[in-house]
Amino acid sequence: MNRRLTLVGYRACGKSTVGRLIASRLGWSFIDADTDLELRLGMPIADFFATRGEPAFRDAESAALGEILGKSGPLVLSTGGGCVLRAENRGFLRANGGTVVYLHAPASVLQERLRRDAGGRPSLSGASVADEVPRILALREPFYREVADAVVAADQAPATVAEAVKAIVDNPGQKTPPTR
Repeated sequence: MNRRLTLVGYRACGKSTVGRLIASRLGWSFIDADTDLELRLGMPIADFFATRGEPAFRDAESAALGEILGKSGPLVLSTGGGCVLRAENRGFLRANGGTVVYLHAPASVLQERLRRDAGGRPSLSGASVADEVPRILALREPFYREVADAVVAADQAPATVAEAVKAIVDNPGQKTPPTR
């Protein structure tokens, strides 16, 4: 069995929540890349983003991702939503991410979740975090699909999503569960 799982997807798709559930069920370590990065930066991502800008943030994100994926041992990794933007990161994910699962949710679901709780996430476009979803998701979706070994519908309860992802880890090579 492959002992590495990486979750990719847009903000608010459930990567952190589902990742924790799966890691607990598998008995593997869990790393939330955004939380790890905030510890490395010594400040919230939104603050770093506001003071240093997106290019500096993406540099720091790439360095952290490379280091995390260089670790050994069983691991569930929840990535930042934009980590797939850089080709080098997509290469890291394909080479060292183990089974990569894209947690897919429609833009309308993501917008609803972000309107309820933006979680301190910075705007990427100048629009509200919820209003920018359709445009930014359309740009990122091809990259999520490029790195993914499987796609799981993330517009369900976290426990249901976690079971679908765990089934992929437990049964590599099986057909991907359908997305909605």
